[in-house]
Amino acid sequence: MDFLRPSTLDEAVQAKAEMPDLVPLAGGTDVMVELNFDRRRPSALLDLTRIAALADWSEDEGVLRIGAGVTYRRIIDELGKRLPGLAMAARTVGSPQIRNRGTVGGNLGSASPAGDAHPPLLAAGAEVEVASVRGVRWIKAQDFFAGPKRSALAPDELIVAFRIPPAPGPQQFAKVGTRNAMVIAVCSFAVAMDVSKRTVGTGIGSAGPTPLRAAAAESFASELPWESREPLPDPLVARFGELVAAAARPIDDVRGSAAYRRHALSVLGGRTLRWAWEEYRCGST
Repeated sequence: MDFLRPSTLDEAVQAKAEMPDLVPLAGGTDVMVELNFDRRRPSALLDLTRIAALADWSEDEGVLRIGAGVTYRRIIDELGKRLPGLAMAARTVGSPQIRNRGTVGGNLGSASPAGDAHPPLLAAGAEVEVASVRGVRWIKAQDFFAGPKRSALAPDELIVAFRIPPAPGPQQFAKVGTRNAMVIAVCSFAVAMDVSKRTVGTGIGSAGPTPLRAAAAESFASELPWESREPLPDPLVARFGELVAAAARPIDDVRGSAAYRRHALSVLGGRTLRWAWEEYRCGST
């Protein structure tokens, strides 16, 4: 197995163009597990940790651009107030050691339906920046996932960053698992409110072949009492949860049944909506 360590992004994309089957390596929290269990044996690894630009984030015209090498710990510490939903999800990822190494870019690269970062990215309308020798393009998060552990990446492309607006309102994330962290989610859900547009974004994890949005639940958010900020009636909360559950496409597996996942999502949907709404009611926005 070859091991390549480029120091610039240009070198990295050139290597990917010449060897499309090589596997990018950043935190290694997914790749090294697969190697250790002999589930994967690529011809080469592409170590991206020397490329400083991938470990940086910036803001331009009100949008955050976060490098693929920015760790979960840095998202929590440096961006937690601006991206609360993503920070909540990051806190549930693995152990402190994993959060110190793992990256959202790596989570996107694995394209697992159970990736904890994916629902907040969907809910917030994030975009993924990918690069190759042919140039740079942006892919909406909802279009990035093509199937279980399959993405819209071309063979010669690398994930460079993701672009996401600072939270324009309350955000929430919740997941069901055998424990709160260091566990693959049975299902997960994120909501992101835009209080100026009176909209709610959604993201469903671990309940379909890809992470999903609940489009009908998002449309139903127009029924919320935005102007009065009254407490949400129980029937309205329950209906939102039902629409979230209906959007899921779960299967039965060792972590849970399809029926349980749908039920859990209906609870998570209503619960996170109520949490976000109470934050909106008590806030000044």
